Amino acid sequence: MDLLLCIDDDPITIMLSKMVMTRAAYANEIVTAQNGEEALAYLDRLMNENSPIPDLIFLDLNMPIMGGWEFLDAFSEEKYRGYFAKSKVVVLSSTIDPRDIEKSKSYEMVLDFMSKPISKELLELVKSKLEA
Repeated sequence: MDLLLCIDDDPITIMLSKMVMTRAAYANEIVTAQNGEEALAYLDRLMNENSPIPDLIFLDLNMPIMGGWEFLDAFSEEKYRGYFAKSKVVVLSSTIDPRDIEKSKSYEMVLDFMSKPISKELLELVKSKLEA
């Protein structure tokens, strides 16, 4: 995987996730954003510069400024879907609510809904789903 975007407001979660991903040699580049708004600004820059897109986005649901659901709503807009059609999103949450799992299925770019924290096993499961 070339580029991975990790959107989470918790610096410890980001640090641990990057550590696990680096040890697993999961992505060539890992970019982080602290909320959905920051992530959309980054994605806008990629579009404007015609840069490579993230293969995968790990998205936390509960964040200040712009949470995961608001990010998914914005990312679903045509402005993004054309350019980022191949980017997949894995929603990560510390609590598994069946209603959230069902809601996540309504977004075509969502590959899966998984429980935090990111582990080597979780990364392998995501990789197998991406390759399917």
